[in-house]
Amino acid sequence: MDIAAFYVQLNQIFMSWGYLGLFLAAALAASIVPFPSELIFAFCVTRLDPVLCVVSATLGNVLGGVTLYCMGMLGKVEWLSKCHFVKYERVRRMRYWMRHKGAPIAFFGFLPAIGQAIIIVLGMMRCNIYRVTFFMALGKCARYIVVAVIIVLALNK
Repeated sequence: MDIAAFYVQLNQIFMSWGYLGLFLAAALAASIVPFPSELIFAFCVTRLDPVLCVVSATLGNVLGGVTLYCMGMLGKVEWLSKCHFVKYERVRRMRYWMRHKGAPIAFFGFLPAIGQAIIIVLGMMRCNIYRVTFFMALGKCARYIVVAVIIVLALNK
């Protein structure tokens, strides 16, 4: 089975599980698996309650982010670059850039390409996990709200 077929099957499974599938897909996408959870989110928003979809996806995505934070806190950069798809050089540059920014930068943990590196570096820097989780949840929730509003508005035209 090729990777595209695998993702199609995984999407179908998660979509059939409703809110739980959305939660799990969002958690995986934010942690260890490069997975497009937005497809499942869009599907669920069109068929389920958009507010509960935002809550479910946000909680799952934050759980995945906390997993990344803990990986950063516990792991060495070299280990993370081997076991994870975050590149060593990106983490090194992020660490230098973030040295005075602190937990509020976790708001941008939802950004593609650099979001995961941000969260890992915050874990490496031992920033307060409660503050990191708070700002990370704000950013991830804001992203899901924007996507849900766009989908709902597009469907109502």
